[in-house]
Amino acid sequence: MATIYDVARVSGVSPKTVSRVLNGDAPVKKHTKEAVEKAIRELGYVPSTAARAMRSNKSGLVGLITGAISLSPNRADVSGLPDLFIVQGIQKAMEESGKTLLIADTGGQMDRVPKLMRTFEEHRVEGIIYVADHHRKVDLPILTQNTKLVLANCYDDKSTPCVLPNDYQGQKSLVASLIAKGHRRIAYLTLSPMLDATKLRTKGYTDALGDAGISFDPALLVAADIDATDHEAEVQLLWDAVDRVLTLPEPPTVICFGNDRMAMRAYGILRSRGVSLPEELSVAGYDNHRMITESLYPTLTSAELPYAAVGIRATQLLLSMIDGNLDAPTAPILVSGPVHHGNSVRDLPKPVTKLSSIGRTTQ
Repeated sequence: MATIYDVARVSGVSPKTVSRVLNGDAPVKKHTKEAVEKAIRELGYVPSTAARAMRSNKSGLVGLITGAISLSPNRADVSGLPDLFIVQGIQKAMEESGKTLLIADTGGQMDRVPKLMRTFEEHRVEGIIYVADHHRKVDLPILTQNTKLVLANCYDDKSTPCVLPNDYQGQKSLVASLIAKGHRRIAYLTLSPMLDATKLRTKGYTDALGDAGISFDPALLVAADIDATDHEAEVQLLWDAVDRVLTLPEPPTVICFGNDRMAMRAYGILRSRGVSLPEELSVAGYDNHRMITESLYPTLTSAELPYAAVGIRATQLLLSMIDGNLDAPTAPILVSGPVHHGNSVRDLPKPVTKLSSIGRTTQ
C-alpha cells in the first residue's frame, strides 16, 4: 500500500508539501500540485482519515441516529414516514459539506440510543443528529463538549439545539385559508390529544378563529385518534367523530382532519353517508403526503409538514456549530410549510345584500 512518502518520492517534493496538497491548508504552486495529484493517481494512494483526524483533531465524520430505515417497510399504515423524509433532507444537506455521514438505526429500540451515541463518540464524530419519528420530548445522554448534538423533530429539557416543525403555524394558516374561502363553521377532528403536535395545532385552530372574529364552538373540536396502534379502534373513533359533528344542529361546512390518512378514511365514511365532496361538505388534511393528497378525488387540501426542510435546517445548524460560526441556540428552531390547495374545499358564496322597497337592507 502506497504511503505519503511514496507520493513525495515519485512527485519529487517533500512529504510536507504532499500534506499541504491533500489538506489544502497552505498555498502550493500549480505545477507542484499537479505533480502530486498525478503521483497519487499512479500509486493509488488513499489518505488515512484516522491519521489526519489525529493531526487536525477533526474527523470529518457526522453521526445520524434514526429509526426510519428498519421500520419504514413495516409502516404502510402511516401517512408520511416523517423520519425517513427528515433523513433524506439531512443527506441532501450533507452532500456538499465535505464531511462523511454515518447512519445508525435504532430498530425501534430507544434503549439502543445511548450505546449508538457512545459508539459514534468513540469514532470521533464531530457531531450527531438524532431524528425522532414524531414531534415529541426525548431524554438523551449528555455528550462530551467536543461533540455537538442537534435534535430533529424532537426536543428535551436540557435546551439541546433542536429543529421542529411549526405545528401551531401550520394549522393556523390552514384554518385561515378556509376562512378566506367563506367558511365559518369549521370542525377539527384531531389526532391523539396526548401528542405535542395536537396541542400546538389546536391552539393554531382556535387562534385563527379568534383572529377572524369567529367564536370557538367546543362541539366542533373532537379527538378522532388514539396514541396507540389499533386499526379497528381508529376507524371506530373516526366514524364516531364524523357522526358527532355532522349531526349537530348547525353542522360544519368544512372538516379539518388530523392528518391525510385520517382524511382519506373519512372520504369513504362520508360517501357511505351520501355526502358529496366538496359540494355538500369540504375536507382538509394535514401533512401534504402526496401519495394521498394527489390520488384522492377530489384532490385533498392539506397543510405541508416540512420534514425535508427540518432535516436540512438541522444539518445546517450542526455544521455551523461544528465550524464555530454559531453558538448553540437555546430556543427551538421552527420550520413552517405552506398550505397546498386541492379541490376538496369549495368557496362559499358571500351573502348578497339587497335593497328593499322601503330602503332598508336585507341579507
